[in-house]
Amino acid sequence: MNIGQASKASGVSQRMIRHYEKLALIPPPPRRNSGYRDYADADVHRLRFIARSRDLGFPIEEIRELLSLWTDRHRSSADVKALALARADDLGRKARALEEMRRTLSDLAASCHGDDRPDCPILDRLEGGTDRRG
Repeated sequence: MNIGQASKASGVSQRMIRHYEKLALIPPPPRRNSGYRDYADADVHRLRFIARSRDLGFPIEEIRELLSLWTDRHRSSADVKALALARADDLGRKARALEEMRRTLSDLAASCHGDDRPDCPILDRLEGGTDRRG
């Protein structure tokens, strides 16, 4: 199948398919006489694997490791589990940090009257000054 068909079958854009090829996450497909890439079902399966991994927040280097484990039939599932748990821990840290940012912004917005006066505790806080109720 050509890149458009592989894109449609995998749900991965043509641009990202080319990107994954450049990163060597998928092997370069053979080319037809016309010069078009010729993807196989195995390539589409691999693209879906990569897309699902990205959706779960795995960075490229960890996806590379997951792909290696996926193709290694002598792997230990403990290695895969360790990667998944490490990613889950990292996502938990990021979620807590985002929640703290959300709370801070909500508190700052609550301290601001949002009227026509120039006093703004939000800008004061961003500047590093004290919060003035405005």
